[in-house]
Amino acid sequence: MNDLVGFTGRAMGSPLRLQVTPPARDLAPDLAPDLLWSAVRAEFDATEAELSCYRSDSALSRLNATAGTGLWSSAAPRLYGFLAMAARAERLTGGRFNPTVLGDLIRLGQPGLPRPALGTSSPGQVSSPGRPAPVGRWLQTDVRARTVRLGAAVDSGGLGKGLALRWAWRRLAAGLHDRGALLEAGGDIVGRAAPGDEPWRVGIEDPSGAPDPLAVIALADGAVCTSSVARQTWIDPLDRLAHHLIDPATGEPGGAGLLAVTVAGPDPAWAEVWSKALFLAGAGAIGDEARRRGLAAWWVEADGTLRMTPAARQRTTRCPS
Repeated sequence: MNDLVGFTGRAMGSPLRLQVTPPARDLAPDLAPDLLWSAVRAEFDATEAELSCYRSDSALSRLNATAGTGLWSSAAPRLYGFLAMAARAERLTGGRFNPTVLGDLIRLGQPGLPRPALGTSSPGQVSSPGRPAPVGRWLQTDVRARTVRLGAAVDSGGLGKGLALRWAWRRLAAGLHDRGALLEAGGDIVGRAAPGDEPWRVGIEDPSGAPDPLAVIALADGAVCTSSVARQTWIDPLDRLAHHLIDPATGEPGGAGLLAVTVAGPDPAWAEVWSKALFLAGAGAIGDEARRRGLAAWWVEADGTLRMTPAARQRTTRCPS
């Protein structure tokens, strides 16, 4: 993969990077890499405008201000798609993935969230600590009218970034033809190798900050996403170390015994969902659940030990002896 064309920037609070391999044949000028990069940036900018919890003017923040009021609101396409997928992910994970943790993140003092991030028209807007909104009860939809009603405020979190990667990749892939490409947003990756090329090599970051990856994954086509405590940690108002991966069953940071979980799969949004759901399973349950679901998953335990499922081992090209 020599002569890569690369672009870097920032989007949705994360570093954004695109690498594109040379074409195997001449392509039309409208498929130039800089235009592919522009399409990626445009998709991320549009997604941030709809789904960011850090912007008071985003479509999601405006919708969150109505949570618990009983009001119906129209939802733009990306916001509607996010809410629909979040509800489905909640059902498939048995409630372990639950987006109604925004109130807990605010209570715990996550840096960057607006104060106040929610409206004040109803005390039911924020899920009570340790009492998440019941599965399927936080969202009502009117499919014909494309309107929604929230029972609790929601956090877009990693799923928002996973969806941005999904939507940007669709636009990117439509113009790649026989090129390969790798698109990365804050450590979450989607890509494909060009026909005849070797797979991309993706390193699993050491949460301790050591420079060498704990393992290397071969990525021919698909996504690799990670939920980790290596970033987004802070000291909460009670002087405790907190992180952003909230267990909806307790309203507190979860993932006992784990530092990071990585999942590989065909879609970045679902890889995000399962990396978080498996993280919240904790060290005692993650192995059985990941194997039962047939997921390619890698996880780093509190002592730094890297473990993986059989499906993950098939994708791993290098790991500690």
